[in-house]
Amino acid sequence: MSASAAKQRVLEAIEKLPPDATVEDAIEPIVFLTKIECGIAELDAGKGIPHAKAKQRFLQ
Repeated sequence: MSASAAKQRVLEAIEKLPPDATVEDAIEPIVFLTKIECGIAELDAGKGIPHAKAKQRFLQ
């Protein structure tokens, strides 16, 4: 993701916070977005596992 797109997503997440939000409240969605982006990058790099295998792990 480009830096400007990442910045836009962070700004959108912050704008959705209530007026009385704390800094800690703002950090949560940013961390969540970061984890999503890292996961997508791993999948793009071929580091993911097939859905069937993931499902099998949960059923064990």
